[in-house]
Amino acid sequence: MLELDAGNYKNDFGKNDFGKYQKMQALKAKQTRMSRRKRRIRKRVFGTADRPRLSVTRSLRNISAQIIDDDKGVTLCFAGSLDKAMGKGKGGNVASAAEVGKMLAERAKDKGITAVAFDRNGRQYHGRVKALADAAREGGLKF
Repeated sequence: MLELDAGNYKNDFGKNDFGKYQKMQALKAKQTRMSRRKRRIRKRVFGTADRPRLSVTRSLRNISAQIIDDDKGVTLCFAGSLDKAMGKGKGGNVASAAEVGKMLAERAKDKGITAVAFDRNGRQYHGRVKALADAAREGGLKF
């Protein structure tokens, strides 16, 4: 696919498109690092019936969290920025992440869940992930 021609890099897409190749390689490397972090965390964090796992999923526009019993493989409760209770046009900021955390804590209380194991899903404990966790703690969850 790539051929070296007297110092000029070329590929099948045309002349001097080596920058696209480098960007793709950087993206693949970033995804690989993320999956390694996820595997490393999931080796230690496991949800049981007594202490289920709170898993946070974050994208650029939305955030969601679910409480999972890994023994049974069942999601016990869920909250996300796409819920009807949140309204439209929210999701990609710290305030909406805090709202999702409060909503999740309320739903967990209704199901009788008080303690969880926090799974940040390979993401940094910073920004929206931290806001969701703090709001869930304020709502009554212990982790």
